[in-house]
Amino acid sequence: MTRARVPAVRVDDVTVRYGEVLALEGATLSLEAGRVCGIIGMNGAGKSTLFKAMMGIVRPDRGRIALEGLSTARARKSGTVGYVPQNEAVDWAFPVSVRDVVTMGRYGRMGPTRRPRRADRAAVAEALDRVGLIDLAERQIGRLSGGQRKRAFVARAIAQGAGVMLLDEPFAGVDRRSEQTITRLLRELAADGAAILVSTHDLHALPQLADEAILLNRRVLLHDTPEAVLRPENLALAFGTPPGDGDLADADPSDAGAGTGADLVRTDPAGADADPEPNTPGQEQR
Repeated sequence: MTRARVPAVRVDDVTVRYGEVLALEGATLSLEAGRVCGIIGMNGAGKSTLFKAMMGIVRPDRGRIALEGLSTARARKSGTVGYVPQNEAVDWAFPVSVRDVVTMGRYGRMGPTRRPRRADRAAVAEALDRVGLIDLAERQIGRLSGGQRKRAFVARAIAQGAGVMLLDEPFAGVDRRSEQTITRLLRELAADGAAILVSTHDLHALPQLADEAILLNRRVLLHDTPEAVLRPENLALAFGTPPGDGDLADADPSDAGAGTGADLVRTDPAGADADPEPNTPGQEQR
Protein backbone atom coordinates (compact mmCIF):
# COMPACT_ATOMS: atom_id res chain seq x y z
CA MET A 1 0.00 0.00 0.00
CA THR A 2 1.36 3.44 -0.96
CA ARG A 3 1.93 5.79 1.97
CA ALA A 4 0.33 9.23 1.61
CA ARG A 5 2.87 12.01 1.16
CA VAL A 6 3.16 14.39 4.09
CA PRO A 7 2.57 18.04 3.04
CA ALA A 8 5.58 20.31 3.43
CA VAL A 9 3.33 22.81 5.23
CA ARG A 10 0.29 21.91 7.29
CA VAL A 11 -1.73 24.40 9.32
CA ASP A 12 -4.76 22.97 11.11
CA ASP A 13 -7.45 25.13 12.74
CA VAL A 14 -4.99 27.75 14.02
CA THR A 15 -6.33 30.60 16.14
CA VAL A 16 -4.11 33.41 17.48
CA ARG A 17 -5.13 36.22 19.82
CA TYR A 18 -3.15 39.25 20.99
CA GLY A 19 -5.05 39.97 24.18
CA GLU A 20 -8.55 40.87 23.03
CA VAL A 21 -7.49 41.15 19.38
CA LEU A 22 -8.35 38.14 17.24
CA ALA A 23 -5.60 37.89 14.61
CA LEU A 24 -6.29 34.43 13.18
CA GLU A 25 -9.39 32.29 13.58
CA GLY A 26 -9.39 28.62 12.61
CA ALA A 27 -6.88 29.08 9.77
CA THR A 28 -6.33 25.84 7.86
CA LEU A 29 -4.10 25.22 4.85
CA SER A 30 -1.60 22.79 3.39
CA LEU A 31 1.15 23.13 0.76
CA GLU A 32 3.09 20.45 -1.06
CA ALA A 33 6.83 20.57 -1.71
CA GLY A 34 7.75 22.20 -5.01
CA ARG A 35 4.88 24.69 -4.93
CA VAL A 36 4.64 28.46 -4.58
CA CYS A 37 1.57 29.81 -2.78
CA GLY A 38 0.69 33.50 -2.67
CA ILE A 39 -1.23 34.88 0.32
CA ILE A 40 -3.35 37.98 -0.21
CA GLY A 41 -5.62 39.98 2.05
CA MET A 42 -6.25 43.44 3.43
CA ASN A 43 -4.09 45.15 6.03
CA GLY A 44 -4.67 43.41 9.35
CA ALA A 45 -5.88 40.20 7.71
CA GLY A 46 -3.34 38.12 9.64
CA LYS A 47 -0.71 37.40 6.99
CA SER A 48 2.33 38.16 9.14
CA THR A 49 0.68 36.64 12.21
CA LEU A 50 0.38 33.41 10.24
CA PHE A 51 4.12 33.57 9.50
CA LYS A 52 4.88 34.29 13.17
CA ALA A 53 2.94 31.22 14.17
CA MET A 54 4.74 29.12 11.57
CA MET A 55 8.10 30.39 12.83
CA GLY A 56 7.15 29.57 16.42
CA ILE A 57 7.36 33.22 17.49
CA VAL A 58 3.78 33.21 18.71
CA ARG A 59 2.01 30.19 20.17
CA PRO A 60 -1.46 29.57 18.75
CA ASP A 61 -4.32 29.58 21.21
CA ARG A 62 -5.66 26.61 19.28
CA GLY A 63 -4.58 24.37 16.43
CA ARG A 64 -1.42 22.72 15.13
CA ILE A 65 1.32 23.54 12.62
CA ALA A 66 3.75 21.09 11.03
CA LEU A 67 6.59 21.91 8.62
CA GLU A 68 7.93 18.88 6.77
CA GLY A 69 6.33 16.85 9.53
CA LEU A 70 8.16 18.73 12.30
CA SER A 71 6.86 21.03 15.02
CA THR A 72 7.63 24.71 14.51
CA ALA A 73 10.32 24.59 17.21
CA ARG A 74 12.07 21.60 15.66
CA ALA A 75 11.71 22.99 12.13
CA ARG A 76 13.28 26.28 13.14
CA LYS A 77 16.11 24.64 15.10
CA SER A 78 16.92 22.28 12.24
CA GLY A 79 16.90 25.02 9.60
CA THR A 80 13.90 23.50 7.83
CA VAL A 81 12.15 26.87 7.64
CA GLY A 82 13.67 30.08 6.25
CA TYR A 83 12.23 33.58 6.44
CA VAL A 84 12.50 36.75 4.34
CA PRO A 85 11.16 39.63 6.48
CA GLN A 86 9.50 42.91 5.67
CA ASN A 87 11.85 45.89 5.39
CA GLU A 88 10.46 47.34 8.61
CA ALA A 89 11.59 44.26 10.56
CA VAL A 90 15.32 44.75 9.92
CA ASP A 91 17.91 47.10 11.43
CA TRP A 92 19.53 48.14 8.16
CA ALA A 93 22.02 50.40 9.94
CA PHE A 94 23.73 47.57 11.81
CA PRO A 95 27.32 47.12 10.60
CA VAL A 96 27.10 43.73 8.94
CA SER A 97 27.98 42.88 5.35
CA VAL A 98 25.84 41.10 2.82
CA ARG A 99 28.05 38.05 3.30
CA ASP A 100 27.47 38.20 7.07
CA VAL A 101 23.70 38.21 6.58
CA VAL A 102 23.81 35.22 4.24
CA THR A 103 26.18 33.41 6.61
CA MET A 104 23.52 33.68 9.34
CA GLY A 105 21.62 31.04 7.40
CA ARG A 106 24.40 28.59 8.29
CA TYR A 107 24.42 29.29 12.05
CA GLY A 108 22.45 26.15 12.87
CA ARG A 109 25.18 24.03 11.27
CA MET A 110 28.17 25.76 12.86
CA GLY A 111 27.80 24.85 16.51
CA PRO A 112 28.12 27.25 19.46
CA THR A 113 31.22 29.04 18.12
CA ARG A 114 29.47 30.05 14.87
CA ARG A 115 32.78 29.71 13.07
CA PRO A 116 32.17 28.89 9.40
CA ARG A 117 33.84 25.83 7.92
CA ARG A 118 34.77 25.29 4.30
CA ALA A 119 31.34 23.83 3.51
CA ASP A 120 29.64 26.86 5.09
CA ARG A 121 31.73 29.32 3.10
CA ALA A 122 31.03 27.39 -0.10
CA ALA A 123 27.28 27.36 0.55
CA VAL A 124 27.29 31.11 1.21
CA ALA A 125 29.29 31.84 -1.95
CA GLU A 126 26.95 29.67 -4.03
CA ALA A 127 23.87 31.39 -2.61
CA LEU A 128 25.31 34.85 -3.24
CA ASP A 129 26.15 33.90 -6.81
CA ARG A 130 22.68 32.49 -7.38
CA VAL A 131 20.98 35.75 -6.39
CA GLY A 132 23.50 37.90 -8.27
CA LEU A 133 25.11 39.55 -5.23
CA ILE A 134 28.57 37.99 -5.24
CA ASP A 135 30.16 41.31 -6.30
CA LEU A 136 28.43 43.11 -3.41
CA ALA A 137 29.21 40.53 -0.74
CA GLU A 138 31.34 42.86 1.39
CA ARG A 139 28.97 45.84 1.20
CA GLN A 140 27.12 46.87 4.36
CA ILE A 141 23.59 45.45 4.11
CA GLY A 142 21.86 48.83 4.46
CA ARG A 143 23.71 50.22 1.44
CA LEU A 144 21.91 47.88 -0.92
CA SER A 145 18.84 48.84 -2.92
CA GLY A 146 15.45 47.52 -1.84
CA GLY A 147 15.50 44.68 -4.34
CA GLN A 148 19.08 43.74 -3.48
CA ARG A 149 18.19 43.59 0.23
CA LYS A 150 15.38 41.16 -0.51
CA ARG A 151 17.71 39.03 -2.61
CA ALA A 152 20.22 38.96 0.25
CA PHE A 153 17.62 37.41 2.55
CA VAL A 154 16.59 34.94 -0.15
CA ALA A 155 20.28 34.00 -0.36
CA ARG A 156 20.31 33.45 3.39
CA ALA A 157 17.45 30.95 3.07
CA ILE A 158 19.23 29.24 0.15
CA ALA A 159 22.47 28.91 2.16
CA GLN A 160 20.42 27.58 5.05
CA GLY A 161 19.03 24.82 2.86
CA ALA A 162 15.48 25.55 4.00
CA GLY A 163 12.81 23.26 2.59
CA VAL A 164 10.06 25.69 3.59
CA MET A 165 10.40 29.41 2.82
CA LEU A 166 8.19 32.23 4.13
CA LEU A 167 8.44 35.61 2.41
CA ASP A 168 6.62 38.60 3.91
CA GLU A 169 5.96 41.27 1.27
CA PRO A 170 9.13 40.57 -0.75
CA PHE A 171 8.03 42.93 -3.54
CA ALA A 172 7.30 45.98 -1.39
CA GLY A 173 9.62 48.85 -2.30
CA VAL A 174 11.38 47.07 -5.16
CA ASP A 175 11.45 47.98 -8.84
CA ARG A 176 9.90 45.84 -11.55
CA ARG A 177 13.24 44.33 -12.58
CA SER A 178 13.99 43.23 -9.01
CA GLU A 179 10.49 41.82 -8.70
CA GLN A 180 11.03 39.74 -11.83
CA THR A 181 14.41 38.54 -10.53
CA ILE A 182 12.94 37.49 -7.17
CA THR A 183 10.03 35.77 -8.90
CA ARG A 184 12.45 33.82 -11.09
CA LEU A 185 14.48 32.79 -8.03
CA LEU A 186 11.39 31.59 -6.20
CA ARG A 187 10.25 29.57 -9.20
CA GLU A 188 13.72 27.98 -9.40
CA LEU A 189 13.70 27.15 -5.69
CA ALA A 190 10.27 25.56 -6.01
CA ALA A 191 11.52 23.53 -8.96
CA ASP A 192 14.31 22.32 -6.65
CA GLY A 193 11.66 21.09 -4.21
CA ALA A 194 11.09 23.97 -1.76
CA ALA A 195 7.61 24.84 -0.50
CA ILE A 196 7.23 28.62 -0.66
CA LEU A 197 4.61 30.87 0.95
CA VAL A 198 4.61 34.53 -0.14
CA SER A 199 2.43 37.30 1.25
CA THR A 200 1.91 40.02 -1.32
CA HIS A 201 -0.22 43.00 -2.23
CA ASP A 202 0.75 42.75 -5.91
CA LEU A 203 -2.27 41.02 -7.37
CA HIS A 204 -1.26 41.68 -10.96
CA ALA A 205 1.90 39.55 -10.69
CA LEU A 206 0.28 36.73 -8.71
CA PRO A 207 -0.39 34.37 -11.65
CA GLN A 208 3.25 34.58 -12.78
CA LEU A 209 4.53 34.04 -9.24
CA ALA A 210 2.34 31.36 -7.71
CA ASP A 211 0.96 27.92 -8.44
CA GLU A 212 -1.84 28.50 -5.95
CA ALA A 213 -3.18 31.34 -3.84
CA ILE A 214 -4.87 31.92 -0.50
CA LEU A 215 -7.38 34.64 0.26
CA LEU A 216 -6.99 35.45 3.96
CA ASN A 217 -9.11 37.50 6.33
CA ARG A 218 -8.23 36.08 9.76
CA ARG A 219 -9.31 32.73 8.36
CA VAL A 220 -8.64 31.10 4.99
CA LEU A 221 -11.55 32.20 2.84
CA LEU A 222 -10.37 30.49 -0.33
CA HIS A 223 -7.41 28.33 -1.39
CA ASP A 224 -7.37 27.75 -5.13
CA THR A 225 -5.52 28.69 -8.31
CA PRO A 226 -4.44 32.36 -8.62
CA GLU A 227 -6.93 32.82 -11.45
CA ALA A 228 -9.80 31.56 -9.30
CA VAL A 229 -8.81 33.59 -6.24
CA LEU A 230 -8.50 36.76 -8.34
CA ARG A 231 -12.06 36.63 -9.64
CA PRO A 232 -13.87 39.83 -8.55
CA GLU A 233 -16.57 37.97 -6.67
CA ASN A 234 -13.91 36.13 -4.64
CA LEU A 235 -11.81 39.21 -3.94
CA ALA A 236 -14.96 40.86 -2.63
CA LEU A 237 -15.08 38.23 0.14
CA ALA A 238 -11.96 39.76 1.71
CA PHE A 239 -11.84 43.30 0.37
CA GLY A 240 -15.55 44.16 0.34
CA THR A 241 -15.18 45.42 -3.22
CA PRO A 242 -12.56 44.37 -5.76
CA PRO A 243 -9.40 46.23 -4.67
CA GLY A 244 -7.67 48.91 -6.69
CA ASP A 245 -3.95 49.56 -6.80
CA GLY A 246 -4.20 52.11 -4.00
CA ASP A 247 -5.64 49.54 -1.62
CA LEU A 248 -2.64 47.28 -2.08
CA ALA A 249 0.27 49.65 -1.79
CA ASP A 250 1.12 49.39 1.89
CA ALA A 251 2.46 46.54 3.97
CA ASP A 252 0.32 45.24 6.84
CA PRO A 253 1.06 47.55 9.83
CA SER A 254 -0.86 45.50 12.34
CA ASP A 255 1.09 42.40 11.39
CA ALA A 256 4.58 43.83 10.80
CA GLY A 257 7.72 42.53 12.41
CA ALA A 258 7.48 38.75 12.32
CA GLY A 259 10.43 36.97 13.83
CA THR A 260 13.10 35.05 11.99
CA GLY A 261 16.20 33.06 12.65
CA ALA A 262 18.50 35.99 11.84
CA ASP A 263 19.71 38.04 14.76
CA LEU A 264 19.43 41.44 13.09
CA VAL A 265 15.71 40.92 12.53
CA ARG A 266 13.09 42.10 15.00
CA THR A 267 11.20 39.37 16.80
CA ASP A 268 8.06 40.97 18.17
CA PRO A 269 5.79 38.28 19.59
CA ALA A 270 3.38 40.84 21.00
CA GLY A 271 1.93 41.64 17.62
CA ALA A 272 -0.38 44.37 16.55
CA ASP A 273 0.76 47.70 17.91
CA ALA A 274 4.14 47.01 19.49
CA ASP A 275 7.19 48.88 18.21
CA PRO A 276 10.13 46.68 19.23
CA GLU A 277 13.75 47.70 19.14
CA PRO A 278 15.56 45.93 16.31
CA ASN A 279 17.74 43.00 17.31
CA THR A 280 21.36 42.96 16.24
CA PRO A 281 23.72 40.14 15.35
CA GLY A 282 25.08 40.15 18.89
CA GLN A 283 21.71 39.37 20.48
CA GLU A 284 20.27 35.89 20.69
CA GLN A 285 16.76 35.08 19.57
CA ARG A 286 14.36 33.74 22.16
